[in-house]
Amino acid sequence: MPSPLTLVEKLAARFAVGADAPVRSGNFITIRPKHVMTHDNTGAVIPKFKQIGATRIHDPRQPVFAIDHDIQNKTPENLGKYAKIEKFAADNGIDFYPAGTGISHQVMVEQGYVTPGSMVVGSDSHSNLYGALACLGTPVVRTDAASLWATGVTWWQVPPVARVTLKGKLQPGVVGKDVIIALCGLFNHDEVLNHAVEFQGDGIASLSIDQRMSIANMTTEWGALVGIFPFDETLRDYLNTRADYFATARRPGTRRPGSLGSYTRDDVAQWWARRHEWAADPDATYAVNLELDLRTVIPHVSGPNDVKTMHALPEIEARRVKINKAWLMSCVNARYEDLAAAATIVKGKKVAPGVEFYLAAASAEVQDRATRDGHWGALLEAGAIELPPGCGTCIGLGLGTIKAGEVGISATNRNFEGRMGDRNGQVYLGSPAIVAASAVTGYICAPTRYTQTTARTSLARPEAAPASPSAASVIPGFPAIVKGRLWFLDRDNLNTDGIYAGKHTYNDAMTPEQMAQVIFENYDPDFLKNAKPGDIVLGGLNFGTGSSREQAATALKHFGIPCVIAASFSETYKRNAFNNGFVVFECPELVASLRQARGGTNADKKSILVGDAVIDYQKSILTMNGREFRFPPLSPVAQELVVASGAEEVVRRRLTKP
Repeated sequence: MPSPLTLVEKLAARFAVGADAPVRSGNFITIRPKHVMTHDNTGAVIPKFKQIGATRIHDPRQPVFAIDHDIQNKTPENLGKYAKIEKFAADNGIDFYPAGTGISHQVMVEQGYVTPGSMVVGSDSHSNLYGALACLGTPVVRTDAASLWATGVTWWQVPPVARVTLKGKLQPGVVGKDVIIALCGLFNHDEVLNHAVEFQGDGIASLSIDQRMSIANMTTEWGALVGIFPFDETLRDYLNTRADYFATARRPGTRRPGSLGSYTRDDVAQWWARRHEWAADPDATYAVNLELDLRTVIPHVSGPNDVKTMHALPEIEARRVKINKAWLMSCVNARYEDLAAAATIVKGKKVAPGVEFYLAAASAEVQDRATRDGHWGALLEAGAIELPPGCGTCIGLGLGTIKAGEVGISATNRNFEGRMGDRNGQVYLGSPAIVAASAVTGYICAPTRYTQTTARTSLARPEAAPASPSAASVIPGFPAIVKGRLWFLDRDNLNTDGIYAGKHTYNDAMTPEQMAQVIFENYDPDFLKNAKPGDIVLGGLNFGTGSSREQAATALKHFGIPCVIAASFSETYKRNAFNNGFVVFECPELVASLRQARGGTNADKKSILVGDAVIDYQKSILTMNGREFRFPPLSPVAQELVVASGAEEVVRRRLTKP
């Protein structure tokens, strides 16, 4: 009798190509997802696609382009890039949504590309959002997108799966954003790092689809690669509502004949009849089991400048933290329910003196509905500053970025240092209600009083024997030994904004040399003054968390850094690194040793030169200061990607193979 499977394993098996055995966590598989989404980064994927020798899109129904990130930028260069993307879509019969349609993830859901039981990937770290619709949504990187365009497939390692059981019902005024902030803050020791999260429990029934999207979206900040909810009556009703919308044919964008971006009520009925196929088996085994009683959750904010530093509302409200800016926008919290809640709070009031309140809907459709119902007007009458539906300030682009010395409260999903503007500004995250209430009072607060409570949680892990690193074969062309000075960047959760600032991300004209000269500017501007090519970087836990930003790996490679070592990595960062032929590996013992030896010394230094390191890839041993540290051997697949200088060459060989 086959062993029971998790929902993630079942859906991975549905989209695996050539799998001749049950798909399990840990397996490397070839996947053919239903869709691959790219946004402004389409402009960078197109040359990759051409460089690998591809002459046509393998399946034009698979890619979807939705422009959303830098839409306030009206320079000839940016408008020219957008025009090239639109022409490429037209020439190749690809569905295209221009700037102003909305944030790509919202567009993917609204326009019918995300469906239960499917697998949809995106070249963006918040592709986890698709899990709100019982879809296996996960991020890939730009090189993967090019491979998918050319061949229809890419590789994926099925992650370990965590089960999160939600019990009870939220108190009035507590929303999905409060739930995910609480989860990030309560379980902030990498419990779900690089896992897929399956949400279960009776508490799900009371969560709307908008709230599920908020929770699934920010499982990314929690460290997960997937955040998926079950297919239930609430989702069925939502899908039927969207099916009615599709039947009216009032659609934005340009869709090819035979586009997969829609469905009917009959489709929904068929999916509903098959829902048992897309549910976890009752006895499935999980890598970790977490539980949260929703009845004990109260509003929280996180920050400043750290998603996993959490404050209960009563505690931070008592401190009267004054703000200069407030933002209601982004793919986590700018949907209809969010705007309606905020409008109810500010109606008849004015934004506090000295506060700027910026507003952008998740999509034009959301904004139109909020306008018809009077919510958009109420927000503008209160003094909110309207921005177009897109990412904008969330990634530090366009109007409303934070300045040095300012404090802001945001309904976005990330408040990393320097992400939303100057690295010397402070940003807190909260729900739309908290943002709206704070905007009209001038300090961080909620519209309702809550009593300080302790959330009821539980955590359980199956016992597992630790793996022992062993020696590995080194394939021809891969260096057996690497030597270099070792720089210790003693920061856990050093994110891609700290490694390569968001303001550079969509400047496709930057040369490799220019990219190399801006590394770590949001983390440590002095790094470039002291480091030299050949130096090695050592980071803490969850290095490279945050945006799926290819340049956070390639810029280090361009500088001449031969590898990055860390206590642990974001899986998306590792994927970006190896897909571009850049070596990364984990050595937590080395990090722990240096932290113990360092104690409280050099506390003011963000980058510390700790000695000369010798890395022996054959023996999987790093030697420094006379001491040896073992690390997991690099797999043949990883070595092959490095020798080939990245996945582009691997795909090129596949395309030219007779």
